[in-house]
Amino acid sequence: MASHAAEPVTGRWVTEGGKALVEIAPCGKTLCGKIARVLRPVPGKPQNDVNNPDARLRNRPIVGLSILTGFTAAGAEWKGSIYDPERGKTYRSVLQRNADGTLNVKGCIAVFCQSQTWKPAR
Repeated sequence: MASHAAEPVTGRWVTEGGKALVEIAPCGKTLCGKIARVLRPVPGKPQNDVNNPDARLRNRPIVGLSILTGFTAAGAEWKGSIYDPERGKTYRSVLQRNADGTLNVKGCIAVFCQSQTWKPAR
């Protein structure tokens, strides 16, 4: 069985539900992704990283926040970590391009994973 190289995932992506625009780009020898823009702000909700478990980081603005870190190609996937600012938690993560051009974004704790589909920004 032939192994497949990971499809490129760099670029600008709209998160599931259209909440944010995430930009994925090289960061040294790995890929990382940051929130480039909040597309659907929740009225009255702070635009800072208020749920971060580290109280010193709770004033960081959401825009510009690095949420994808340390991604490296692993076969047909990219593996790294994803930070969820809504929960203030970091998860093991896998990114993979779908045949339709969307991005499958998976966050995992142990063997339990949840996936989202992100669409390319136009």
